[in-house]
Amino acid sequence: MKICLYGAGSIGGIIGAHLARVKGVEVSLIARGAHLDAIRRNGLRLISPHEDFTVKVNATDDPAELGPQDVVFITLKTHQYLAVLDKVLPLLGPETALIPPTTGAPYWFFHKLGGPFEGSRLKRMDPDGRQWSMFGPERALGCAYWAGGVVPAPGVAHLENEVCYLPLGEPDGSASPRVTALSAAMNEAGLKAPVKSDIRAEIWSKMINSLTWNPIAVLTLADNGGIGCSPGAVDIARRMMTEAEAVAAKFGATMATPMEKRIEFTVGLGDHKMSMLTDLQAGKPLEIDALADSIADLSELAGVATPTIDMMLSLLKLRAVA
Repeated sequence: MKICLYGAGSIGGIIGAHLARVKGVEVSLIARGAHLDAIRRNGLRLISPHEDFTVKVNATDDPAELGPQDVVFITLKTHQYLAVLDKVLPLLGPETALIPPTTGAPYWFFHKLGGPFEGSRLKRMDPDGRQWSMFGPERALGCAYWAGGVVPAPGVAHLENEVCYLPLGEPDGSASPRVTALSAAMNEAGLKAPVKSDIRAEIWSKMINSLTWNPIAVLTLADNGGIGCSPGAVDIARRMMTEAEAVAAKFGATMATPMEKRIEFTVGLGDHKMSMLTDLQAGKPLEIDALADSIADLSELAGVATPTIDMMLSLLKLRAVA
């Protein structure tokens, strides 16, 4: 099985390093700059709470060198991904499965959903329908990334805590041969990647989590435990989640995990920092648009207002340029 991670940052590095140890899996990474140089020179190092190892992987900054893959994970930030759509094409053969970013709603979200919203397009998340027309929704697989990671140095990925949950699923909910094979390889690699019959529920839960906690973290500069110590901040999170779940309900969605359990889990991570706060403190661009555009597309389709979310995102955008 040939698997390419397009983007060798924290998530791409974590998945790629694990998979590189599985017999019969050929892993390639698309990286750039000092990170690419370090991987080529020293291999890809993974540090986790349980182990510290280095693997040799094929790494390049030119996807055309690799040719068609069996599976392509796009592990770039959404704004980076939308700028390189053409460069993904050389990796795609007739049967290649594509897993686009799921920080927000992926372009295929209403493919095979059934009901009145079947085939609906996300005009902000997929401007001019480029992904839908270039890639096609039929090659898409879903994955929700529950893993906290950073890149502490070039060529190194660091899984910061014990949580590394990467559920997979087909848009139509089937246990297809391709998703079953990918799940088996990832589980053999030590990644918890079950096949889910409702992958949208997993994506909704992760998307709402990111949409809720990232703005609060950036605006307060607090880690997860610090947010949890503020009843007012937690109440804002609860209001944001309630609004987002009302949007989801219009599409017949259910959450993979109940709201209060998700709140308990997130604040229970203690000194863990949300990814957007980590980016802010590192001077990196914030991945705001994927969250803002997703909820705007979805709430507009659903006809459901999200006043608390809108307010928090407006403040977040102002903080990002301050």
